[in-house]
Amino acid sequence: MKTVETIGVIGGGQLGRMFALDAKRMGYYVVTLDPQEHSPCGQVADEQIVAAYEDLSAIEELGRRSDVITYEFENIHIGSVRHLENLGYHVTPSSSVLRVTQNRILEKQFARNAGLATTEFAHVRNADDLVRAGEEIGFPAILKTVRGGYDGKGQWRVDSIDEAAAAYDNANGAELIFESEVSLACELSVIATRNAHGDIVAYPVAENTHDRGILAMTVAPARVDDAIATRARDAAAIVGRDLGIVGTYCVEFFLSTGGDVLVNEIAPRPHNSGHYTIDVTPCSQYEQHVRAICELPLSPPRLLSNAIMMNVLGAGTGDHLAGIAQLLADPSIVLHVYGKRHAVARRKMGHFTMLVDGTVDDAAIARAEAAHAKLRWTP
Repeated sequence: MKTVETIGVIGGGQLGRMFALDAKRMGYYVVTLDPQEHSPCGQVADEQIVAAYEDLSAIEELGRRSDVITYEFENIHIGSVRHLENLGYHVTPSSSVLRVTQNRILEKQFARNAGLATTEFAHVRNADDLVRAGEEIGFPAILKTVRGGYDGKGQWRVDSIDEAAAAYDNANGAELIFESEVSLACELSVIATRNAHGDIVAYPVAENTHDRGILAMTVAPARVDDAIATRARDAAAIVGRDLGIVGTYCVEFFLSTGGDVLVNEIAPRPHNSGHYTIDVTPCSQYEQHVRAICELPLSPPRLLSNAIMMNVLGAGTGDHLAGIAQLLADPSIVLHVYGKRHAVARRKMGHFTMLVDGTVDDAAIARAEAAHAKLRWTP
């Protein structure tokens, strides 16, 4: 690959913003493409191309301006990535990675083929498939759209075939995946980075708490025993190797009450549950992504402090975040606000990381939750 001076980013959200901040600190010129003017990434990048992800002329312009192109979330138009690749532009992770991670059925099949455990699942394309899945897998279950769902969107928990039929109707003809519900001990994730030479580094396993499908809190490192953590990290390495990912990626897991470590989802880019790495590691998940796609040495991750990361969501009650002074009265807290103009209800508007000396216990989590309660949205 030629020497990289300019990095193109498809997508202008907060992940792109944090990536661009690290890339610019390292001396790179950043161009982002997003349909929304003054996007969170566009506010800090050198340039923004305002265009739809399906606009091939704009995508080509991004390719012409960039030495390497990446993307900050996976729900983009795969045809645009393939178009860039066909023209000879270097995109990483590749469209072959995107093809699998955009499709929950292909993702589950990939994990199974790699020897990794998942929930029981079935592909639902019609009403007959739905009935068959209910009979073979049973209830309770989770129905999800095969493509495009995130943050709890396009998901339904169902306890009967009647509830499943209602969810199927709500999906308006979208392909679905029917998954058995797992008795959860907790949810885990591993942030890892792989380079073009096949080297992989992984951050400590993180423990995640969700609120109606949206990540609410991450504890790092996870409060699980070493054997569980090792199994999760090993599985994440297999995912990166077998998919051929070049860059930072995340593997989310269910830890069942029976001790099973089950692959849930794969994100081929930096991830919400890795935000804490900005503040408590010498080399964040975003810098690792820069290093991987620009063929720089990876940095072995190490924690300078344990951490609790909490998302700050919009409430739909106003666009001004009040309580910041009270929050930052705690010197262990670092606040990140994403520059979004409207705090729509349950929209990710920012996060904070609380640095924790020693083990993250219930008292530390209670302190983080009390700090979070100081924030409020006002007109």
